[in-house]
Amino acid sequence: MNRQVFLNDTTLRDGEQAPGVAFTTAEKLELAESLAAAGVPEIEIGTPAMGADEIETIRAAVARRLPVRLTAWCRMTSQDFEAAIESGVSAVNLSLPASDIHLAAKLGLDRTGALQIIEHMVGRAAARGFFVAVGCEDASRADPDHLARVIETAARAGASRVRLADTVGVLDPFSTFEIVGRVAAQSPIDLEFHGHNDLGLAVANTLAAIRAGARHASVTVLGLGERAGNAALEEVATAMAVLDSADTGIDLTALPNLAAQVARAARRPTAAIKPVVGADVFTHESGIHVAGQLKDSRSFQGLDPALLGRCRRIVIGKHSGATAIAHVLSEGGRDLDPDLAAAMVARVRRKAAETKSTVTATQLVELYDKMSSEACLAGSSHFIPPTADCAQVGPATNAPTPQFSDQGECNELFR
Repeated sequence: MNRQVFLNDTTLRDGEQAPGVAFTTAEKLELAESLAAAGVPEIEIGTPAMGADEIETIRAAVARRLPVRLTAWCRMTSQDFEAAIESGVSAVNLSLPASDIHLAAKLGLDRTGALQIIEHMVGRAAARGFFVAVGCEDASRADPDHLARVIETAARAGASRVRLADTVGVLDPFSTFEIVGRVAAQSPIDLEFHGHNDLGLAVANTLAAIRAGARHASVTVLGLGERAGNAALEEVATAMAVLDSADTGIDLTALPNLAAQVARAARRPTAAIKPVVGADVFTHESGIHVAGQLKDSRSFQGLDPALLGRCRRIVIGKHSGATAIAHVLSEGGRDLDPDLAAAMVARVRRKAAETKSTVTATQLVELYDKMSSEACLAGSSHFIPPTADCAQVGPATNAPTPQFSDQGECNELFR
């Protein structure tokens, strides 16, 4: 892929719609600045129709003059558009259902009525000089012919982009590729894909949509959003860079800190196994994996942590072998004696199983020193302890503190 892909972050709008999430004005402004600093080209900054407080927050964000497009999300109504005008933005996403289910249940409209509203509202916003994107809610369940007419009407009225939303998260990558590919082949304007993660497929569907011709993707940091959330910014941006060599303009090294910032503001902990930004995604314990990693980091690692300003970590636990233990001990100034290796492995595995946790570097050194002392006291003539004689066996005071990493400087979040 040699074309540019634009990521539209909606953490501050759709992300905040996650149950219990409520960003303060200060948090929204700080997050907007961080998103801009990370290279996000467009931020869906909020929903002006929510009221005066939301409008003031949006106006404050606009006043920051960030190097991004700030877009307000609106229902396709005069009331919502007037609120967007008051908020000071220059871009709007005017949203209207595309499926018969949503048209009838939410608005009591038929397809003809929907097209008339699109023509009127988009034309009005475009005439006022706004950048206009049209949001097609529930596009994944819309009639293909009606969806084509929606895009044609929106483009003729002055819209610059149409968002295809998998509002209830029912697509898979294959159906996404088919739908977006069919629409992209006929669309006179750019397409954006907005995926929800109800089946755990939002990121995969987003990648499929981009490969099928969508030039824009709607994402949120950590996949924050309603129900199971949205496509995660950090996953989409990293996957695009690694798998497709696509230019999203995102600074991947900024993503771990950005994710941590959103997690704090949302008061939602980040799972250790969360792809790209989770604490454990570059951590290895298994003896076979660690042995391979120490020989060639590519052996059990398809994503280079350095791309994200992170590093590989080796931890000691129930599945660790002598190679991993020797490696971590060496970082603590100890050389694992071959005659103690088997007993050390057994002791470590037993401790990890009993505590249901990993064994820290400090604990490992202390354990080894204790075993060394025991070996000395037992009169093992073949064993030379790390401190030269049995009378002095014990923790060395000048030994370096093990850091569990072997790739230089790491993001401090993951020490």
